[in-house]
Amino acid sequence: MVIIKTKEEIEKMRKVGKLAAQLLKYVEPFVKEGVSTLYLNDLCEEYTQKNGAVSAPLNYHGFPKSICTSINNVVCHGIPSEDEILRDGDIVNVDVTVLLDGFHGDTSATFLVGNVPEEVKNLVLRTENALYRGINEIAPGKYLYEVGRAIEKYISKFGYSIVRDYGGHGIGRDFHEEPYVHHHYTREDAIRLRPGMIFTVEPMINMGNSYEVATSAEDGWTVTTRDGSRSAQFEHTVLVTDRGVEILTKL
Repeated sequence: MVIIKTKEEIEKMRKVGKLAAQLLKYVEPFVKEGVSTLYLNDLCEEYTQKNGAVSAPLNYHGFPKSICTSINNVVCHGIPSEDEILRDGDIVNVDVTVLLDGFHGDTSATFLVGNVPEEVKNLVLRTENALYRGINEIAPGKYLYEVGRAIEKYISKFGYSIVRDYGGHGIGRDFHEEPYVHHHYTREDAIRLRPGMIFTVEPMINMGNSYEVATSAEDGWTVTTRDGSRSAQFEHTVLVTDRGVEILTKL
């Protein structure tokens, strides 16, 4: 059941969305060569606590850290570690979700570390472009599948693939709510958009032509591309308004 947020709930979602955006902006300068992903995690945890919020991923279904850090061929749910050191040429997605006053704000970005190959830079740039292509389709009366259709239309010409095992989601009092948001075209998303709906758009794009992924048997969380190709992701939490869309996690 898709939850339509009240005016009071929307205001709380604006506040938590802003905090999530501020957190991601805060950690960005620290994403550089020689830094461990655990250090990024600890910075985010400290910032979140100082702002009176809680790191939603921590202990969520047993997830052991406060943020997700997904490097190169890791698609999502990478676990920060002191042994995982960012190196020249890496790309890393930092995914943060904060819980403030009973509501969740969720956002992520893929960062470049040092001298990244041009073809990988293009993957990252085009993934961010794909995010906004999808968001630009959101308006009351339209269908949710138009988000995925716009992303797929844009991405397909580059020979990339769109991860299908994971997608966006409704968000509010719960970390994950209805609806599920596909980032490719499917009639499963034949849901009419209405003002007050809040969900994430978060395409995960693989450089290879395979969208297949695998989950680590060792930790049960880390998701990688099956073919070893690099993967990028960007994410925003968005609100369907009376006239269109409002990005709640953009400063």
